[in-house]
Parts: sequence; C-alpha cells; structure tokens
Amino acid sequence: MRLLMRSKIHKAVVTEADVDYVGSVTIDEDLMDLAGIWHWEKVLIVSNTSGARLETYAIPGPRGAGDICINGAAAHLIGKGEEVIIIAFELTDKPVAPKAVLVDRENRFVRYLNPEAIIEDKVVVA
Repeated sequence: MRLLMRSKIHKAVVTEADVDYVGSVTIDEDLMDLAGIWHWEKVLIVSNTSGARLETYAIPGPRGAGDICINGAAAHLIGKGEEVIIIAFELTDKPVAPKAVLVDRENRFVRYLNPEAIIEDKVVVA
C-alpha cells in the first residue's frame, strides 16, 4: 500500500485565521466538490508564504464564498492572506489520478492542472 495525493487545491489564499475556533480548515464547499475533498477528511496544508505545514480536517464553508479559513491552533502557524496548497491523500495499492484544482486570488476555480485525470475519472468539466 502507498499513500498518494488524491486531491489538491493549489494557490488558495487564506481569507481568515481564527485561533478561537475549535479547529480545522473551512473550505468553500464548491472547491471541496471540485477537488473531491470530503467533510471531516484529513488534509495537509502547506503555506507557500511562510513554509509552514500542518495537518487538520476539512469542513465545508458557504458555496461560492471563496472561504479558506484556518481555524484553531493552526491559525498560529498560517495567517490571513497567506497562499496555501491544501492536499488530501489516499492509501491504495493502485495508481491514483489526482484532481488538482488551480484557483485565483479570490479562491475561484481557474482550471484543473491535470485535465487528463478528470477525463479518466469521468468528471465533466464545465
């Protein structure tokens, strides 16, 4: 078995960092759907700004709002305005065709970084 990247949201901008929240990362639910990240799923967050790396779990935010909110103790490591990559993994014994979503500075979908994976997975790209 190998642990492989299954999903990625690339170049997202943190819209809020709330140390008083119980924990997790809030992600616009549209982005979660596009990347195939599930509610409560463990994710790795990497800051392109500071180099910080942390693991937490994903919770959905309002659709279309562009929210990427770092919650709880993680807000001490990654703050508002930082550019991040959010990655989910899969433990498998077979190759995985990951969904890698590129977003703009407002966390709006730009394109898939690897459209061939989406075609193989039979996801229709609008």
